[in-house]
Amino acid sequence: MTSASQVPRLLALVPYLQAHPDADLEQTAAVFHVPARQLVADLNVLWFCGLPGGMPGDLIEVDMDALAEGRIRLENAEFLSRPLRLSVEEAMSLIVALGALEDMADADLAPAVASARAKLEAVFGAGDRVGVTVQAGEEGVREALADALTRGVAVRLTYHGAARGSTTRPVVDPAGLATRDGYGYLTAWSRERGGWRTYRLDRVSEVVATGEPAGEHGTPPPLASGWLDGRPDAAEVAVDVTPPGRWIVEYHPTLAVEERPDGVTRVRFLVADPAWLRRLLLRLGPAVVGVDPPEAARSAIQAARDALSGEG
Repeated sequence: MTSASQVPRLLALVPYLQAHPDADLEQTAAVFHVPARQLVADLNVLWFCGLPGGMPGDLIEVDMDALAEGRIRLENAEFLSRPLRLSVEEAMSLIVALGALEDMADADLAPAVASARAKLEAVFGAGDRVGVTVQAGEEGVREALADALTRGVAVRLTYHGAARGSTTRPVVDPAGLATRDGYGYLTAWSRERGGWRTYRLDRVSEVVATGEPAGEHGTPPPLASGWLDGRPDAAEVAVDVTPPGRWIVEYHPTLAVEERPDGVTRVRFLVADPAWLRRLLLRLGPAVVGVDPPEAARSAIQAARDALSGEG
């Protein structure tokens, strides 16, 4: 049993029990195609479910004495029989999420997403008060990637990497499209590097299907705030900065941020590309007062020395 299967069952179980008061345990288990012991486990979970607040009057009540005799009786669960009523905050969250999804959706899905968003905006009067901007790349790029994902074929990308300042044309097996921090991303298996890579869609200018079937590479790493955790080439680096350099906390995913009494901020990153770290350190300049491990800063130090000697 997993939460993915239990949650939908619980959402269906409560209305069923409200429509069948004093239900028989064995018969109800048969209706939901689970053993009676699993249904008892579900009912034990319901003890901790209810309305926000978590006080005794907010939670669903299960008559455990009746359950011991094979009968199921619920109380204080009437809210699940009423239509869902969204708060303004919940509605705005959905509108923002639908806006991000609309920018990433393919031609078949986008109209349905736009319709759902428009209906919510009309009901809650969102109008121009809510805006979503996702750097999702060109529509043609997204459509080509969506088609490759559907057909299960490899593609050749024309990719403009900001870290190295160069254009590459990797052949990859696409695995999924997603958004994070306002950007659209492709997760794909790089045939050249033999590992999972993530490509920003606004840096992809062309997608060409190779006609070759995409290989099986297992489950790709999730794209979340800690997506670099799944990268075997990612290393943890700590950078100590003075106040002028603290802006990096707002612009880059971090593992931890430590504010020191002397005004120095220690920021821990996962770094998968040394060139990216070198560019960041050079941009920070004198705001950097320490790097751990020290060797992570060597290429930036050398680049700065080369620049100074060139000026001389």
